[in-house]
Amino acid sequence: MNLLLLAAAKAPHGLPGLDLSGQLGNNNSVPWTIVFSLTLLTLLPAILLSMTPMVRLLIVFHFLRQALGTQTAPSNQVLMGLGLMMTWFLMQPVLVQVDQQAVEPFRAGQISGWDAIERGSEPVKAYMLRYAREKDLALFVSASMTSRPAKPDDVPLRVVVPAYILSELKAGFEIGAVLFLPFLLVDMVVASITTSIGMYQLPPVVISTPLKILLFVMVDGWNLLAGSLLKSF
Repeated sequence: MNLLLLAAAKAPHGLPGLDLSGQLGNNNSVPWTIVFSLTLLTLLPAILLSMTPMVRLLIVFHFLRQALGTQTAPSNQVLMGLGLMMTWFLMQPVLVQVDQQAVEPFRAGQISGWDAIERGSEPVKAYMLRYAREKDLALFVSASMTSRPAKPDDVPLRVVVPAYILSELKAGFEIGAVLFLPFLLVDMVVASITTSIGMYQLPPVVISTPLKILLFVMVDGWNLLAGSLLKSF
């Protein structure tokens, strides 16, 4: 180790590869590829939940499972897989724009790493602004103590992301509440019938659960739900 440091000190430009900060400022793609890979692996779950439609999808799926009365069917893995595939389907146009504006020029060495990050964030920011409510944007603009932007594109990304999450939470709960109502009606009808005939030995949920599942299957509920979610974006 001492010999290595001594050789680096005697060398006119130091050891090759030790000046990482200098390489990051240039168009050298090797260190940037390492930085991007490690950063994406660390932040990928947070990015999926905060900058994609996955929040809304998972909330709706949770409400559906609670409304049907099936606690573990479909399982969390199945719902997560369906949510991931639908998220990829919805985000594919945005990913194509990111690839064309940032990834391909960076691979060709035409832009630096910082420029690639700035260019790649623009399509994602435009997507989130499309679904973020103005009220939520105003809330975080006020909380960030920044001046009021002249147009939505001037809002910084640190304001757009939490505003988008709040908007998606509201949209998910609205869809879930509407989805819950018909199954709640089935529960009320079954409960009133069983209590009127004096059937107290069997809980109403035991009777209503297969009826709700049968109703959901008869109307092709998964197709209707997926279609409605896709049309909501």
